[in-house]
Amino acid sequence: MEIENHKEEVPFEHYLDKFHTLDPKEAAQRLNILYDENAKKFQLRFLGHLYEVEYPDFHVTVLDKPQEDMEKDLLMTSLPAQTFIMRYLLEGQYIASSGKFMTFREVPTYGELYIQPFTGRCIKRLTYGFGYKLKAFSEAMEKIPGCEKIDMGDVAYEFELVNGYRMRFFFWEGDEEFPPSAQILYSDNFQFGFHAEDMVVAGDLSITTVKMLCV
Repeated sequence: MEIENHKEEVPFEHYLDKFHTLDPKEAAQRLNILYDENAKKFQLRFLGHLYEVEYPDFHVTVLDKPQEDMEKDLLMTSLPAQTFIMRYLLEGQYIASSGKFMTFREVPTYGELYIQPFTGRCIKRLTYGFGYKLKAFSEAMEKIPGCEKIDMGDVAYEFELVNGYRMRFFFWEGDEEFPPSAQILYSDNFQFGFHAEDMVVAGDLSITTVKMLCV
């Protein structure tokens, strides 16, 4: 794969070296995902779509999109998205959610520590990107397989980020006195399965996907 952005190349290459030494069977068991020993491929879901990830080369293929859509697929084309999934395979662990959700700030230990980058990269980006475009936001969210409209705020959706880890985006509409505002919630198992920076990236990648679906 040709890498053009050298700022993104450094972490990608760092984790790729680690990925080459991963025990794939241990990773599959730890994450509760499938690994085909004969084909040497993981199978996982990301934002509603099914993917294969080859080991040890980390070649990503989406299995349920037409050929013409593959060139625009985030996980197949974005180094930050691929680095996120690589870190998930290397360091993540699956713990079932209780069904409850939490804000980023409510995450024990590091919620307060990382709240500033989370607010800038996720909350403000979501608010400014869609706060006055809620119809376009809704239409984009409904293109994500398995995404569900829920009763929160004025407009809200729940979706699965990756196997068993769910997120919620919701808005309060603005008026003449107050601007629109947004919030992001994470299923309560995120705090056990992901580091703080990965939760920020999860929000960032999800917003990027919604923006891509608006086109």
